[in-house]
Amino acid sequence: MSDFNLDLRNAEAHLDEEEGLSADVVLGVLDGTDDPEEWIDEVKSGNVLVLSVQGDLNKLAAGFARDIKDMGGELMHFRQFLVVSPPGIDIDTDRL
Repeated sequence: MSDFNLDLRNAEAHLDEEEGLSADVVLGVLDGTDDPEEWIDEVKSGNVLVLSVQGDLNKLAAGFARDIKDMGGELMHFRQFLVVSPPGIDIDTDRL
């Protein structure tokens, strides 16, 4: 066992960090006034979207839902909100 030499004091400096990921929760209104590409860009940046749906969800999300799914993200309609997560962040519905 004495041959095993693990120094964790400086380990954090060696971890790879992805640049440009802000990992924020972005609140917004999904009413058709925003360019769907803006929502896609937010998710590509690692952000979670919580969007208040103001109208027909299928029509309002049509411009970005497939792209989000194709990149590995998730979408969940909960009450009057659409929750959108980037790849690697699951939406846990176990408590619903």
